[in-house]
Amino acid sequence: MEKSLGFKTYFEGKVVKLEKHEVELENGSKSFREVVRHPGAVAVVALLEDRVLMVKQYRFPVEDDLLEIPAGKLEMGEDPLECAKRELMEETGCSPKKITLMTQLYTSPGFSDERIYLYLAEVERNSAPNPDEDEIIDAIEMPFEEVLQLILEGKIRDGKTIAGILFADRIRNRW
Repeated sequence: MEKSLGFKTYFEGKVVKLEKHEVELENGSKSFREVVRHPGAVAVVALLEDRVLMVKQYRFPVEDDLLEIPAGKLEMGEDPLECAKRELMEETGCSPKKITLMTQLYTSPGFSDERIYLYLAEVERNSAPNPDEDEIIDAIEMPFEEVLQLILEGKIRDGKTIAGILFADRIRNRW
């Protein structure tokens, strides 16, 4: 196990914080680790009968439009389930009739502590989507099998979406 001998914060922004840690390795030697601290996030595989609610949005870091499941950042101290319900309503205009936590995963544990809580939900439509001011998204309903096919064809490249859809595919008929 590595032991932190101290760290310095190099950047603290709206979403992430960047730290550089000096660490002692198990063999006694020293090294450095750059760590991105993130408050965590949620993502929801939202089922409206046999369809999945997806969102399409431009992602600046990868300079591309991505097809994703609804997701969002946890606010400080926010319960992941409540965050999932909030993000679902904001991005799709739907609320869950039934919702369950499928799993939790680390997005990039080699340099970040970001954890995503992946939920599966049966939803009902309540209103039009109402995304955050800095989000421009298109909410799309797609057949579940079509989303699976797009993953297999490499046309969906978002990690949380791939994990969420494949996990949901394994459990949705037993749920």
